[in-house]
Amino acid sequence: MLPTSSPLNTDLYQLTMAAGYFAQGRHEAPAVFHLFFRKHPCGGAYAVLAGLADVVDFLREWHFSTEELSYLASLQRRDGQAMFPPEFLNYLAGMELSCDIDAPAEGSTVFAFAPILRVRGPLLQVQLLETVLLNLINFNTLVATKAARICSIAGDDPVLEFGLRRAQGLNGGLSASRSAYIGGCAGTSNVAAGLAYDIPVKGTHAHSWVMSFENETAAFEAYASTFPADSVLLVDTYDTLVGVKRAVTVARKLAEKGHQLLGIRLDSGDLARLSTAARDILNEAGLPEVKIVASNDLDEYAIRDLKAAGAAIDMWGVGTKLATAYDQPALGGVYKLAGLQLPGQPWRDTMKVSDQAVKTSIPGPQGVRRFFRDGRAVGDVIYHQALGCAREGVARQTLGGESLPTWARVDEGVDLLQPLFRSGQFVGELPSIHQTRAFAAAQLQQFAPEVLAIEQAVPYSVSLEQRLAATRARQSGALRAS
Repeated sequence: MLPTSSPLNTDLYQLTMAAGYFAQGRHEAPAVFHLFFRKHPCGGAYAVLAGLADVVDFLREWHFSTEELSYLASLQRRDGQAMFPPEFLNYLAGMELSCDIDAPAEGSTVFAFAPILRVRGPLLQVQLLETVLLNLINFNTLVATKAARICSIAGDDPVLEFGLRRAQGLNGGLSASRSAYIGGCAGTSNVAAGLAYDIPVKGTHAHSWVMSFENETAAFEAYASTFPADSVLLVDTYDTLVGVKRAVTVARKLAEKGHQLLGIRLDSGDLARLSTAARDILNEAGLPEVKIVASNDLDEYAIRDLKAAGAAIDMWGVGTKLATAYDQPALGGVYKLAGLQLPGQPWRDTMKVSDQAVKTSIPGPQGVRRFFRDGRAVGDVIYHQALGCAREGVARQTLGGESLPTWARVDEGVDLLQPLFRSGQFVGELPSIHQTRAFAAAQLQQFAPEVLAIEQAVPYSVSLEQRLAATRARQSGALRAS
């Protein structure tokens, strides 16, 4: 079976371009690419970076095996000749990763157009990394962002990720569980994710458990006797409020044995009405500590509306719309060449020019500096590494060309892109997933609430440093005229 770390986890055209670079003698030319996205996910104004640990794991094992090279040798062109010449495959066989990669810390709050990976190295290598880097960053960032949005609306209420059964395959389910936890979820139903990532696993029983017994009371009693310290009873198999009353009976029997019913779960119907009625029943029975868990096609909008309707829900189980990033199937990240030095030539900043301003890329190796005022992030500036980035007094320009006022006062900026790999060796840090989750939450606290709103969010300032803006405009005009 093909290992997850296989370099064949790529598009064919990456390999044909690599073979072309080799044939043209430019395969070891120094080059730099940037990975970024152009549009914020889920209709919001920010994203939560996730997938970086997967990138590290993948690149640590990145090499071409004998089996993989034999497969490539078997591929043919339409004229019947080998698609990849032996000398190219021999080069791949002896190749070791030698790239420099910089990135913000996983869990960082990131924004459109600002690079979230800067990849430097031999042109052939940095080209081959495109597809897998996009794959690992795009989906994970999308789910982490969706989770952050949902958790922001849930507030202090825990959110559990319940999406494995609807996820995009088993690997997609693992990725979704990990990214949802980074984005703020308190746990997952995915047991494999619990083992792989040390995420708390949570769950109760299904309707099938209740239906397998002669009646609901017997089902509840059997489950409570099996898990006396961990019982959450699903009460809506038949009549929800009758089910709540039966759960009260079981709770009292548990209490006689020194245990406490943890909660009940609602999975259908009018959750606002049923939850308030259930809360009344539980309170009147002297069980205010029993929690009410809700599921059933939830997302940030449904949770917002239920809270506005006065729902008495303590915990939220969110599945399909979280694990599949239901309202946006892809992040849309891109990976663009920004400069290279061909043999015998000086370094050349490169850019793609388009009639769509949003698709005109930014030339040259870039950094991203985040500026603060009184502890609040006020803007990110993309700058050319060779030109640097002034803190204040520099006229700035957005990627759409609009002028922004100079900052009257900002605190010292922070460079977001930090070393991850040097000469192919991992040099960064991989904190625990719990540390990454806490870091992601702390990052979000640095931004104004209106930037984090789930609807009609106020755009955060991401601009080009003045000298980079001038270079981009000048180079764009020259390329159009050439």
